[in-house]
Amino acid sequence: MRHIFLPGLGALTAVSLLFATVAEAADDPRESELDRVVGEVIRPLMEANEIPGMAVAVTVQGKHYLFSYGIASKESGKKVTEETLFEIGSISKTFTATLAAYAEAKGALSLSDNASKYLPALAGSSFDAISLLDLGTYTAGGLPLQFPENVDDRDEMVAYFRSWRPAYAAGSHRLYSNPSIGLFGHLAAASMGKPFDDLMEQELFPALGLSRTYIRVPKDQMANYAYGNTKDGKAVRVTPGILDSEAYGVKTTAADMIRFVEANMDGSHLDEPLRRAIAATHTGYYAVGDMTQGLGWELHAYPAKLDRLLAGNSAEVSLKPNKVRKLEPPRPPREDVLINKTGSTRGFGAYAAFVPERRIGIVMLANKAYPIPERVKAAHRILTALADEPGLASTR
Repeated sequence: MRHIFLPGLGALTAVSLLFATVAEAADDPRESELDRVVGEVIRPLMEANEIPGMAVAVTVQGKHYLFSYGIASKESGKKVTEETLFEIGSISKTFTATLAAYAEAKGALSLSDNASKYLPALAGSSFDAISLLDLGTYTAGGLPLQFPENVDDRDEMVAYFRSWRPAYAAGSHRLYSNPSIGLFGHLAAASMGKPFDDLMEQELFPALGLSRTYIRVPKDQMANYAYGNTKDGKAVRVTPGILDSEAYGVKTTAADMIRFVEANMDGSHLDEPLRRAIAATHTGYYAVGDMTQGLGWELHAYPAKLDRLLAGNSAEVSLKPNKVRKLEPPRPPREDVLINKTGSTRGFGAYAAFVPERRIGIVMLANKAYPIPERVKAAHRILTALADEPGLASTR
């Protein structure tokens, strides 16, 4: 796919048109139509939310298409390309969940094990009765969205967890929490005997075929690392924090993210433990209204009505405790679902969604944290077009 830079545009116009995608229709007749469908959704979205740059990838029946818009850095004016790295925020949790499920598939842990088994310093605490699965599904009993501000090193982290007391019985309520899934990833790495960052960068990412996905962006890739943008226009990148790698630390390209989405829909090229791990992340463990909580990923019945998809990604679900219904036995992976995850850091906003039954998916990466409902609506429009247009995807 070629991209053409359009010089001489004013700053406002540049937000949505600076970097336009041109289809190689001779190579794939669908590409021109996809360019139109995606552009008609993404350009107005960028203008309305003053997003400097976006990278969008869609996958249709095993083939992916990449679209780049705008600029990666306001200061330099460098345009977004297929090599641009974005922070994906909490979509990182899907990688963390995959690593933990991979550890279980290789016999290093069991999700039913108590958390304190893998961190002896927590012995005698509430985590003697909280399982790894509880941590991975945010049902440990009310761990908060973020650590308290005074927790900024490992010793303080352990002291915080030791002193923490659940507000709810484990498995009764879901409260979305970085400390919860952060500890989940930390303990999974401990079970494998290596640091979390090393396991991700040296084992999991390569096993998934991801060559430009990082926790720690290498020096030779820093020029490709976009700058995020705050609401008041300041250039930012993610601030280090306790268990940040596990909860929101991945930086990647749209090309790598869509490969990850494709591996989630068809992992036949992966080794057996990794295939089992991915299946585990699609397993339904708890019902939260119309949404089903997997490991990292969140699942919705398909066809997915927009109002229910918005409800499942709402502040009511992400910021408040919700009573859950435990699925016993856990619901095996299904094809007739829409699987999704949002992610944000201070300066970036991301969304990924896919439908295994149709083998369609989308990744949207932006260097601004714009409202989640806008992401969901835009992706829903594009996925609906992919599913309903015979020229773009197979019929039902």
